[in-house]
Amino acid sequence: MKAALCKSLDGAKSLVVETVAEPAPGPGQAIVRVAAVGLNFADTLITRGKYQFKPDLPFSPGAEIAGFVESVGGDVGDIAPGQAVMAYVNWGGAAEKIAVDAEKLIPLSGDVPMTIAAGLSVTYGTAMHGLADRGRLKPGETVVVTGAAGGAGQAAVEIAKLMGARVIAVVSSEEKGAVAKAAGADDVILFPGSDLKAEVRAFTNGAGADVVYDCIGGEASEPLVRALNWQGRFLVIGFAAGEIPKIPLNLLLLKGAEIAGVFWGEAVRRDPAAHRRNMLQVVNWVREGRLQPRTHAIYPLERISDALGVLERREATGKIVLTIAS
Repeated sequence: MKAALCKSLDGAKSLVVETVAEPAPGPGQAIVRVAAVGLNFADTLITRGKYQFKPDLPFSPGAEIAGFVESVGGDVGDIAPGQAVMAYVNWGGAAEKIAVDAEKLIPLSGDVPMTIAAGLSVTYGTAMHGLADRGRLKPGETVVVTGAAGGAGQAAVEIAKLMGARVIAVVSSEEKGAVAKAAGADDVILFPGSDLKAEVRAFTNGAGADVVYDCIGGEASEPLVRALNWQGRFLVIGFAAGEIPKIPLNLLLLKGAEIAGVFWGEAVRRDPAAHRRNMLQVVNWVREGRLQPRTHAIYPLERISDALGVLERREATGKIVLTIAS
């Protein structure tokens, strides 16, 4: 079978597509014939040895897949050959076939395109885990999303709206504000250049935000903690701004508030049943047409270096997807 291989930690341009041995299913595993692979910025890091996971060389990148079950090994529950599935696999997805633990497989209905399903796990999975599991978001509450024009931020805006929330987007330019609005944001704050606490208070008639979904960290975090409502929840997603903020704990005491870490990948490993529940909801929203993820570009497996280059240059305005011909 064909697979894109990282043989040295020199980034996307060093990847090669070669013929490798086909995998065999272990106990509780299924072999998935991969139809599409969702790529993420993390794939540019893992091919340079700069990601939290450091697989042994050579390896295939690609953490999100969609395809069809080809065979199974032993007892795999309700997973059967021929079934359409999607999965988060950490790495190894950029290949014609992959062995996956059956508990990681999310069944798909026939009307969800593979190129869409392949891009749902990371951004929408994180948004669901953050907002539903960690943030306990309720209909009618107000959510502030930082970095709301990025992939993670747009997904959070979309999921929050589907959960019945009002969304205030924090972005760095008018152009990015338009992207956040298109994703469903009700209001937009430009930052840097504004008083985040004052702006959030003004948009909420002085009450403050019930949930903050913070993708950027840095200078935005503390004023948004100060902008929380009573018993508000501040969700730590990442630090795209580069700086890890230091928050005075007395702010939480005074507001009866909490800060919660959203480590989605570890949550998937520890509680695959909860992840499956969240992703089945996302897939159902896609099937109903209520969630319409954006695709920036689709590339064949042989052009994986070009595809990752788009992510490295931060040019993507939607998902970058690989397709694999069977």
